[in-house]
Amino acid sequence: MYRRVNSGRFIGLTTFGIVIVMAVFTWVMYGMAQQVFVMTDIMMELNESMKSMVGTQTSMAEDMHAMAQNISAMNGSMQDMTASITTMNGDIGNMSTTMVVLTDAMRSMVSDMNRMTYSVGKATHAMTNPMSYMWGNPFPF
Repeated sequence: MYRRVNSGRFIGLTTFGIVIVMAVFTWVMYGMAQQVFVMTDIMMELNESMKSMVGTQTSMAEDMHAMAQNISAMNGSMQDMTASITTMNGDIGNMSTTMVVLTDAMRSMVSDMNRMTYSVGKATHAMTNPMSYMWGNPFPF
C-alpha cells in the first residue's frame, strides 16, 4: 500500500484533483467578488441618489417657506385692499348723496337762469320800446 500512495500516478491525480478544486474555488470566489463589486456600485449610486434627494427636499422646504411668507404678505395686502374697497364704497355712497344735492342745485340754478332770462328779456324790451313798456303793460315786471 505504501507503494501505491507514493506512486507517481496517484500523486499526479491527487495534485490534478487539488488543482481542479482550487480552480473551482477560485472561480466561485471571483464570481462572488464580481457580485460584491456590482453591489458596491449600486450602493454608491444609491448614496448619490440619497444626497440628491436630500438636496431636493431642502430646496423644496425653502421654496415652501418663501411661498408661506408670500401668502402671508398677500393676506395683508388683501386686508388692506378690503379696507380700501370699504372706504371707496363709503365715498361712493357719499358721492351718490352729494349728486342728489348737486342735481337739486342745478335744477334750482336752471330755474333761476330762466327767471333771469325772462327778466333780461323784459328789460331789453323796455329799453328798445320804452313807450309800449310804460303804457302798454300794467305790470311791467
